[in-house]
Order: sequence, then C-alpha cells, then structure tokens
Amino acid sequence: MYSQSGLKDIINTALVNLSYNEESERLLAPVKYVLSMGGKRLRPVLALLSCNLFSDKIDEAVIPATGLEVFHNFTLIHDDIMDKAQIRRGFATVHNRWNLNQAILSGDVMAFITNECFLQSPPGILPRVLRIFNKAAIEVCVGQQLDMDFERAAIVSREEYLRMIELKTAVLLAASAKIGSVFGGADEKDADLLYEFGKNLGMAFQIQDDILDTYGDTRVFGKASGGDIMAGKKTLLYVKASELASTEQRKKLHDIYTSGTMEPEAKIKAVTALFDQLGVRPAAESLAGEYLRNALGCLEKAGAPQERKEELIALTGALTRRES
Repeated sequence: MYSQSGLKDIINTALVNLSYNEESERLLAPVKYVLSMGGKRLRPVLALLSCNLFSDKIDEAVIPATGLEVFHNFTLIHDDIMDKAQIRRGFATVHNRWNLNQAILSGDVMAFITNECFLQSPPGILPRVLRIFNKAAIEVCVGQQLDMDFERAAIVSREEYLRMIELKTAVLLAASAKIGSVFGGADEKDADLLYEFGKNLGMAFQIQDDILDTYGDTRVFGKASGGDIMAGKKTLLYVKASELASTEQRKKLHDIYTSGTMEPEAKIKAVTALFDQLGVRPAAESLAGEYLRNALGCLEKAGAPQERKEELIALTGALTRRES
C-alpha cells in the first residue's frame, strides 16, 4: 500500500516529466511556474489512494491523476485573475508575474495538457473516466459563475452558498476519488461511495479555506489574509454573519463589505470584528466537522479492507487540522 507522502512524490515527479510542445517557451513558462509552486497535490493523491483502496497496481492511474492536478492549477490561474489575487502559495500569481493575457493563454493550454493526460487511460475505462471528469469540469465552471454572481447579490442564502462550493470545489475532489476507484476496479456502488466521500471532503475543505482566508497566517496559508473580504466574496462566514446579525449589524456588515473607499487593513479588521462578535467562526468549524464525519461514513461503507482505508482516513484527519 502507498502513503500520502509517497504518492505526492510520485505526482511531483510526473509533473516534472510531463511532455510539452516546446515551440513557445513563453507560453509554457507560466505553466511550469504554477506547477512548481508546490501545494498539497490533494486531488491526484486522493485519486491514487482511491485506486490503491481496491488494487495494488496504480501505475496506469498516475498520469491521468496528474492531469487532475494540471486542471486544478489551470482553474487557479483563471480564478486568481477574476479575484485580482496577487499571491498564491506564497508566490506571485501568474497574471501578476507576467501579465493578464499571458495568464489567460497559458491557463488555456493547461486544459488541453489535462486532456492529453487522460488519454493515457486504458481504452476499456477511458470513456467512463472522461465522462466523470468532463461532468466535474463543467460543474466547476458553473460554480465559478455562481461565485461571481454572488459578489453582486445583496443576499446569499446558506443553501445557495453550499451549492456553489459543492460545484466550484467539492465535485472535483469527488471526481478524483471516483476516477481513482475506477482505475482500481471498484464496482459502481463503491465508486459512488468514493464520489460521496470526496464530495463531503471537498465541502469541508472549502469551508476551512473560507475560515483560513480570514483567520489564517499568511506565512502558512500562502495567500494574503482577508482576500475574500477585499474581493467581496460571500463566504460561509459572511452568509452565517448575515443570518445571525441584527438589522443594524447586517447593514453595517453590508456597508463595510461593499465599501470601495476603506483602506484594506481597516476593512478586513472591521469585518473580522463583526464575525467575532457574531460567533461565525465556531459555527463554520462545526459545519466543516459535520461534512468530514459524513465523508468518513461513506468511506466506512466502501467494500475494501479496513487497513486499505487508513491512509484515506489519515488524509481526512490532516484536513481537520490544516493551517494552510
């Protein structure tokens, strides 16, 4: 059986060894840059652990799993453009280091590199794997659209927020787990259980990401603190604050959140103070914990030996304690 750290090393090696059309170094330099930033490699590691849950043989899954990481980083490049983010994983974002047009184009080519990775799947499962991935990729785009729509919305309900993060974040983790299980030879029932495991894990992951964006240490988290507040994003913290706030507090929160004149530091401090006053952080942490318990419940039902589940359980536990 494989460990998380061992699989991360395998993925990092595969990323370094990806084949590129070297005709335009300027096109590929941002691609290599963003893939070299590091990161948890959560999606490909999740895929390979899910494969290893049902099979000792993971070789055929490595390059397609690497494609999941390429696709994820492609979405990050475009997400950073839309959010006007300056820092990613402690490094300058691609559009900040190069320029907007270069970031768009280099991001685009990563979508096709992803396809090349998936085309290395065995012919017998390729159509199934592509259907799972394409469905998730489209849903990620729908989720991003909802996220942008919410920036202009006066009110976002808890249900609307949860659906948005399910699409934007959780479905790709769900697809990663399911694709890995397909490579491992899982039957449809177990593949669906792995999908639900990944989806619940993804929901918890994104809620924790919302919390860390406001409360995390920039040196550890790798992104500027308060970025969601400055971008006007309706995160769970904002949604929960709106639910709990009095009419006066809700108006104050809205006015601060939408202010275009406040200094960034003052704006982040004022919103965070309201969050603290309303106790939204513990409420968000509680919901993240609920999703993590749901994830473990799905994993428990999967028809694989308990010892093969230990690394996935450890991965889930690591996410509950993460600070970055």
